[in-house]
Formats: sequence, structure tokens, C-alpha cells
Amino acid sequence: MASIVEEPVSIPTSTSDSAWAPASWRGRPTLQQPTYTDAAELEQALIKLSQLPPLVTSWEIFRLKELLAEAAAGKRFLLQGGDCAETFDDCSSPLISNRLKVMLQMSLVLVHGLQMPVVRVGRFAGQYAKPRSADLETRDGVSLPSYRGELVNDAAFNAAARRADPQRLIRGHAHSAMTMNFVRALIDGGFADLHHPEYWDLAWVRHSPLQDEYGRMVEGIGAALRFMETLAGQPIGSYQRVDFYTSHEALVLHYEEALTRQVPRQDGWFNLSTHFPWIGMRTAQLDGGHVEYFRGIRNPVAVKIGPSVTPDQLLRLCDALDPRRAPGRLTLIHRMGADKIEQALPPLLAAVHRAGRAPLWVCDPMHGNTESVSNGYKTRRFGNIRRELDCAFDVHAASGTHLGGVHLELTGENVTECLGGARDLTENDLARAYKSTVDPRLNYEQSLELAMLIVRKRGSARA
Repeated sequence: MASIVEEPVSIPTSTSDSAWAPASWRGRPTLQQPTYTDAAELEQALIKLSQLPPLVTSWEIFRLKELLAEAAAGKRFLLQGGDCAETFDDCSSPLISNRLKVMLQMSLVLVHGLQMPVVRVGRFAGQYAKPRSADLETRDGVSLPSYRGELVNDAAFNAAARRADPQRLIRGHAHSAMTMNFVRALIDGGFADLHHPEYWDLAWVRHSPLQDEYGRMVEGIGAALRFMETLAGQPIGSYQRVDFYTSHEALVLHYEEALTRQVPRQDGWFNLSTHFPWIGMRTAQLDGGHVEYFRGIRNPVAVKIGPSVTPDQLLRLCDALDPRRAPGRLTLIHRMGADKIEQALPPLLAAVHRAGRAPLWVCDPMHGNTESVSNGYKTRRFGNIRRELDCAFDVHAASGTHLGGVHLELTGENVTECLGGARDLTENDLARAYKSTVDPRLNYEQSLELAMLIVRKRGSARA
């Protein structure tokens, strides 16, 4: 990620669509929005937010769009991963660097095994809001607004904490900026240097069952790098840093609107809060505010696709979000569930293919496999996550389409939130280190194991 020097300018209308403006969504039915009780307080916060510096630049956005187009064409693989919902307290150097380490190690496994470049996109520096299944949460006969992420309210169960606070929009921007700046500093400072992958080690997994296999891979890459540099007679600087981009679900549209800007020497509007925003499955209504907002921004955009979506609905979404069929513009992230993907996905792939579209198809094997177990914990079984991902590769191959990436909820911490994996975590293990405030995440070992399984699956599919 590059340093930010781009200044936004105010221009009355967007040249890309004179009927669209960042606030156009306000005239549409819009789900999953906080209920703010003080309109004046909200307006003051939005004015302040609209005056704060952008978090990303238009040239970073354009570069990511090019990379996503290459992934859609089978020339790259997208690795998109990070927290289910960030918290302000997690904005700390150890947590951020550990998350980055996991992504770097997974991408190294994928580059080595798939023999193609990897696009690295983090679910962080803005993933502070989450959709909820109900507006209210009830405990012991007391009902309060649901916790919607730190961009909106607090997880503590009391009236003050659950109030939708507009000042949290400002705090969300600040914590996103701190996270992004630290990631930029790490990458620009050589943290991602392939000459020194030992920087990426996580001490708590030195005795992991996967460490030996990963260590052999790193040694092989190091030997190959030294050989190439010997032939070249000089260090190869391009292996000292990587491109890294950010993404989040653009859920709270007041926040996204305030950070939607026009920039010098470019037409149209850019969401400068993130490189790669997406629409969740619960807010992808064709006549809804989220689709209306997304259709007007120039970022590459994604939409989550669940098993209830029909081919006609999907094609209409594609027409609304990508009418010009621009390469790299649209990513479709399917999240079906291991038991539904074989039946639900093929008709969607066929319809999009018949329509002459070539979006980037990505598999989210996490969200369709969430369940609650006997001890009350919300979890996901590693076996189901793997099964959905394996099925995704098979279904795409059978349909003549291309699976170009994976979308995961993961962390670099020693959590016990998903069952199974390298250490075969059980229900009894969940209580040991369950830290998520919303959804269960893969820990380091499970994330690295999944990357290795992707390589094996992709290799067997090619053979």
C-alpha cells in the first residue's frame, strides 16, 4: 500500500452518472442500518468525517482492479482474509502484525504451490460493523439494541453501551487509519521480504504439526531465490515487499458516504475508506440502498451470494453493479454451505456464463457452515469448511468456469473457535480461547492448513 498524498476535491456531480450521488441511497429502503436517536449529533459527526483525510488512494484502487481482472482470467489467485469484526481494542501492533504474518505465510504457500501470483486483501482497517439477524437482543427479559460492531455500539449488555453513537464513526476512521498506516510501515520496512521469512514466525506454533512442512517450503524458496540472485549478480529488489490491500463490508452507509470523494484528474466517485468494499448477502436487494450506493463508486466491488439467490436475481445484480462489464469491477463471493453448494452453485455459474459475463468467482467457505453446538458456542467445523472449498473447485471445473480466490475469517492468535484442523479441536476446547465477539475464526494453524489443502486440491484438479 502506498503512502497517501492524494487530496480530494469537491465537484458538484459525478461524470459517470449524473443521476447518482453518494447520498442517493438515502431514498431507497436500506436494511441493517443503526437507529440514531439524535439527528443533529449524527449530522455533526458526518460533517467531521467528510473533512478527514482519505484512507486509500485512487491509484491503489485502480491497481487492485487490474489485479482482480487478472485473477478472473486465471492468472492470479485472490487471498482475502481477516477478522469477522474488528474491535478498537484489537488495534495493537502485536495483533495487527500477527494477522499480517498469517496472510503472508498463506500467500507464500499459495504462490509456491499454485505457481502463480497471489492478490493479498485483508478483511481489516474498516471491518468494524456487522449485520445482525434481529434488531433487538433479549436477556433475562431485558431487550436492548443488538450489538452491530464497534462502528455502531458496544458489546456490553446495558442501555448506554448499546446506544448507536455517531462518534464511533470518527473513532472507526481513526482506528482504520492507524491499522492501515502500521501495515504500510511494516511492508515498506521490509517485513514482507522473502529473504527473511523468519520475521513471520509465530512463537506459539513452533511445535505445530504443520511447521516442518512449512519450514521445508521456506527453505526451498530461499534456495531458489539465492540461485536466481547468483545468476543475476545482484539482489532482486522486487522480493523485498508485496502489495497489500484492504477490504470491508460497506454496511453502515452513512460512514461510506462521508468517505466517498472525487479526486483530481479522475472522473466519478471513489470510496476512499477501503480499496475493495463488498455487499453482504443480507443487504443485496436490487432496490435497496446498498446496491444503489455501490453502483456509483469506481472501486472494484464484491457481493456475497447465498443459496437462496436465483439466476435471474444474480444477473440483475450484475447488470446493476457492472453495466459496462469492466474487467476487475465485479467479484461474486459464493457462500453456500457444504451441504448446499453442489445443488445451488451450478445454475448460477451457468446463467452468468451464458450472459457472457466473466466476474471473479471467489469461495467463502465460512459463513454457510456456522452452527451452535451443545455447549452454546457458535462454531464452524474445519471439515465442512474444507468440504465446501473442495466442492467449489469441482463445481467450477465441471461448469467450465474458474474459481479465482478464497474469502476467509481468520486470525493470527491462538484462538479455539473452529472445530477440527491440525490439532483436531473439540467442543471441549472451545472454552479455552474463544475470543470472537461475533463469528468464529480460523486460527493460525487452521489457516495455514487450509492454504496447503488449496494447493493440493488445485494440483489434483490440474492433473
